[in-house]
Amino acid sequence: VTHWHSPYFFAYFPAASSFPALLADMLCGGIGCVGFSWAASPACTELETVMLDWLGKMINLPQEFLAGKDGQGGGVIQGSASEATLISLLAARTKTIRRVQSEKPELTEAEIMGRLVAYASDQAHSSVERAALIGAVKIKNVPSDDTFSVCGSALKKVLDEDKAAGLIPFFFCATLGTTSCCSFDKLLELGPICNKENIWMHIDAAYAGSAFICPEFRHLLNGVEFADSFNFNPHKWLLVNFDCSAMWVKKRSDLIGAFKLEPLYLQHHHQESGCPCCFWLQHWQIPLGRRFRSLKLWFVLRLYGVTGLQEHIRKHVRLSHQFEHLVLQDERFEICAEVVLGLICFRLKGSNELNEALLKSINQAKKIHLVPCHLREKFVLRFAICSRTVESTHIKFAWQHISQLATDLLKTWEQNHHQQ
Repeated sequence: VTHWHSPYFFAYFPAASSFPALLADMLCGGIGCVGFSWAASPACTELETVMLDWLGKMINLPQEFLAGKDGQGGGVIQGSASEATLISLLAARTKTIRRVQSEKPELTEAEIMGRLVAYASDQAHSSVERAALIGAVKIKNVPSDDTFSVCGSALKKVLDEDKAAGLIPFFFCATLGTTSCCSFDKLLELGPICNKENIWMHIDAAYAGSAFICPEFRHLLNGVEFADSFNFNPHKWLLVNFDCSAMWVKKRSDLIGAFKLEPLYLQHHHQESGCPCCFWLQHWQIPLGRRFRSLKLWFVLRLYGVTGLQEHIRKHVRLSHQFEHLVLQDERFEICAEVVLGLICFRLKGSNELNEALLKSINQAKKIHLVPCHLREKFVLRFAICSRTVESTHIKFAWQHISQLATDLLKTWEQNHHQQ
């Protein structure tokens, strides 16, 4: 077992855990419902709808994304951000094919499919490319700028080139909090372009989205009003155990239109009742069945409250800046990307081989755990604040450990270089 919840675990991103979420998972297993539809489990469906509205209000999502009493949007809990990206891409594909066929009836579905193109940042998570692979469409990376963000001009350039070649741009995945360095694509520039070009904009904020419950970080979500779908993972940074990936859409009919199949054994007279919470969530996802995952969200929100969860986020951000300060005090090291939230990208000044050796020595010592990334061909070490129980003492220990291993490595490195 890899101890994901150890205060010395600084790899990947947080894997949230808390006692109320654990108890809710136990209750979920005890109830054992398979909540594919409202009829199969009214409480499972209705609580999920209400919880996603609660969570949407916590991050100040535009009203269009909420179900409310008579809204056109709504939220659903997916298993992961990868599923949310795939779902949105498939919905966008179906919507675009139908639109193009209405405009150009002479084109077959296969001909349209062959011309569809999806787009994402060159810093986007690999799951976006995987979604395009499963969706059988082309995907192109949009070059990011010096801050590892995609801006409007870069997207427009790629779109103009592809449209001139007869291709049909249909989907763009913007990332808020990239996996490598937690950079943010420029939504306020990208959104209007996507809206003008009839391109579905999906926002993947898997890690960073939890921070938007804090008013001081909410500006990072400005531009979400242009999006068609939005997703983040409470199971990363909001104390809700895996799996709980929150996804919202502006028009739920876009999802339902792509996935709706209704054999007789799944039909029920309540599905036409018009009740705002009587959703049939099997049309919002890939699998048919679903667990009672909203219990975890409800238990955590009820126990911690908004202020408790905000303090959890703020504590992790403070600790990340503490580590950043320690790195900056050592002239042997450099910070490789702006530290916005709880992730620090750093490295020894020197070759990739030197930093690969440092990471190897860190993980072989088994005192702390880190993983790397590549930024503009540089091998970089990622230090993510992960555990619910991590404190300042753990940050200090981690840095002292890294610093001592760096000292030992540089001494050996210099000796070997001198001998050569």
